[in-house]
Amino acid sequence: MGLQQRLRQAVTNFADNSRHESPWAADVYQRARARGMDHPHATRVLARAWIRVIYRCWLNHEPYDPAGHDASRGFSAQPNLAQAV
Repeated sequence: MGLQQRLRQAVTNFADNSRHESPWAADVYQRARARGMDHPHATRVLARAWIRVIYRCWLNHEPYDPAGHDASRGFSAQPNLAQAV
């Protein structure tokens, strides 16, 4: 397995695991599933969203802060959506 495949697998594994802990990630995943995507495709959609977040952290030289993440602000007061499903 080449470097590119290992990186892809690592990012999609991270994205898949994140949907169980992050309400924002669970919402991105659930909306993708609601649009008719199967699990692997929805996980790739979530991985792409995480890559954008990670890239922005890298550009700003700042660690990820869920409270400062614009897309997650609407979920701060809500229960974990992944557990509700």
